[in-house]
Amino acid sequence: MAREPREGGRGGRDHGRDRDGGDDIVDKLVTINRVAKVVKGGRRFAFAALVVVGDQKGRVGYGAGKAREVPEAIRKATERAKRGMIRVPMKEGRTLHHDVIGRFGAGEVVLRSASAGTGIIAGGPLRAVFETLGIGDVVAKSLGSRNPHNMVKATFAALQTCASPRSIASRRGRKVSDLLGRRDSQAGGAQEVADAG
Repeated sequence: MAREPREGGRGGRDHGRDRDGGDDIVDKLVTINRVAKVVKGGRRFAFAALVVVGDQKGRVGYGAGKAREVPEAIRKATERAKRGMIRVPMKEGRTLHHDVIGRFGAGEVVLRSASAGTGIIAGGPLRAVFETLGIGDVVAKSLGSRNPHNMVKATFAALQTCASPRSIASRRGRKVSDLLGRRDSQAGGAQEVADAG
C-alpha cells in the first residue's frame, strides 16, 4: 500500500487562518497523502500536502510540500504557494471577465463567468482556488483527470490566460470604449435587422 489519502482527502480541509499575521493571506489545504518510500529496513512514511493561498482580492497561489510530519508538510506547501502567487483580473470584483479553458497533463477545466448571485459552482479543489482568490460568482467544471494536483494546475493555467478589457485595449493601443462600444453597436445593428425582418 504505497499511497493512502488522509484526513480531508479530496474534499479538503479549511485552514482559513492567517499564518503570518500581516497581509491577510488565507490558506486552504486541498489534499494530503501519506506516501511510502521502500528502503532496506522496510517502509519510510511521509506526508505530501497540496495548499492554495490567496488574499481574496485577486491574488492566488498553490504549492506542494512533503515532510515526515503533517504540520511540516503543510508549512512547506504554504511557503511555496506564497512565493508563486499570481494576480487575476476580476470583473466587478466578483467574477471572471470571460470564459476560459485550462489544461495541465490529463486535467482539463472549463471556467465560466456568472451573473451576480450565482455563487461558486465548482468541485473541491477548484472551489478552494476560487474562495482564496475572492471570486464570488463562477461556474467551473473539471472534464479530465480527478487528481487534485492536475485539477489545481489546470485551473491556474486557465486563470493565467484571463485578461481584462483594459489590458487588451492597452496592448492594441486603443481605448476600452472602442472595444466594448463596437460589440454593443454590432449587437444593436443585429437587433435592428431582426426588428426590420
